[in-house]
Formats: sequence, C-alpha cells, structure tokens
Amino acid sequence: MKIVELKPGMRRVDVSGKIVKIDGPRDVQTKFGPGQVATATLQDDSGTVKVTLWNENISKVSVDDNVQIENGYVDSFRGELQLNVGRYGKLTKVE
Repeated sequence: MKIVELKPGMRRVDVSGKIVKIDGPRDVQTKFGPGQVATATLQDDSGTVKVTLWNENISKVSVDDNVQIENGYVDSFRGELQLNVGRYGKLTKVE
C-alpha cells in the first residue's frame, strides 16, 4: 500500500518506505508505566507520513533505513495522519 492511500481508521495496513527523519525519543508516562516514544517520518514515492515508535522499536531504525510496517493502523493526531505499529504490528528493517 502507498502512503497517499492511508486514511484515518484504517487497520491491518502494510506499508514500506524510507525513514527520512526521527524526532525524539522522549520519556513518557503511560497507563502501562514509563516508556519512550519517538516520531519518525516515513517516505515513499507517493508522500510522507509520521510513524509513532515506542520503546524497543526506536532503537531498531535510524535515518535512511528502509523499513516495512506490517499490520499497522492509521489514526489522526492533532490533525495530522499518523501510522502506528501498535501491539500486534511488526516493524522490520529491509536491506
């Protein structure tokens, strides 16, 4: 699926692209306890989307890495489209 096709509320989304920017990580307090969150910008030939990375997923990727997100979901945060790996999704680095 291409980034341009993503809409809020979509589930079971598979997207691949290149990480062009990472903001964070920052420490947060969640209902599951303390954690870290970072926001990455994923780009393919159709556009860009922000990807929320939590805890162990932050260290898996760096800028210029090609990644694939499987079983992600899309929502809107502060009016911006956001792709989430989520608890059942998978983020993998593609060589």
